[in-house]
Amino acid sequence: MERHTVSVTDDESVVAVRHEADSENWLVFCHGFLSDKSGSYEERCERAVAEGYNAVRFDFRGCGESDGAFIDQNLSTRIADLQAVVDYFDPPAYTAFGSSFGGKTAFHAAVDDDRVEALVTRAPVTYNRAFDAAREAVESQGVFQYDEEYAIDERFFEDFDTYAFEGVTESLAVPVAIFHGREDASVPLSDSLDAVGALQTDTLLQTYREEGHRFSEAAEDRLREQAFEWLARVR
Repeated sequence: MERHTVSVTDDESVVAVRHEADSENWLVFCHGFLSDKSGSYEERCERAVAEGYNAVRFDFRGCGESDGAFIDQNLSTRIADLQAVVDYFDPPAYTAFGSSFGGKTAFHAAVDDDRVEALVTRAPVTYNRAFDAAREAVESQGVFQYDEEYAIDERFFEDFDTYAFEGVTESLAVPVAIFHGREDASVPLSDSLDAVGALQTDTLLQTYREEGHRFSEAAEDRLREQAFEWLARVR
């Protein structure tokens, strides 16, 4: 593993970790909204290396080891962070893996990045309605506090509303895989079903019975097996 500090602006940087493989294949991981690059992402990267991929995991600004306050981040900053990390390592092409809000980040980034050759997502945020409850809380309280560390305000939604998933469905041309738990109470399966119907590219949807937004160890193992089998066919 190699730890890297990647400048995003003159004042802020993100921290990325590369797991190196002797190949030209690259897989870049985007963590979820209230998450970071640790835990399952290290294990996913190790599996990716075993499958012949250079793997990169990183913290978005406001998360983990990266600079910035969480309340100042939004979808635009996350897309910029992903692009900065990819530019830093400069692969000729890469696959993006996005979990939850990381999936939304990867979807919207891929529309404008012709280096993306495939997308793998787990319980992705697609349609903005997934954040309706948080939006209502911000409208009534000014700030929505997830816990002591994480909060968002109206600035988040001012940016968020500039990214409609319809822009992705109209423009995305690379293959997409979506893995989703049927009992997900945070991002409903119906959002992924609608996304599959709207996307105009080859799309795989795999659902998991009795799995919620956080996958069990068994479901995570199945996701990895199926994702790499799928990538071997479509890349």
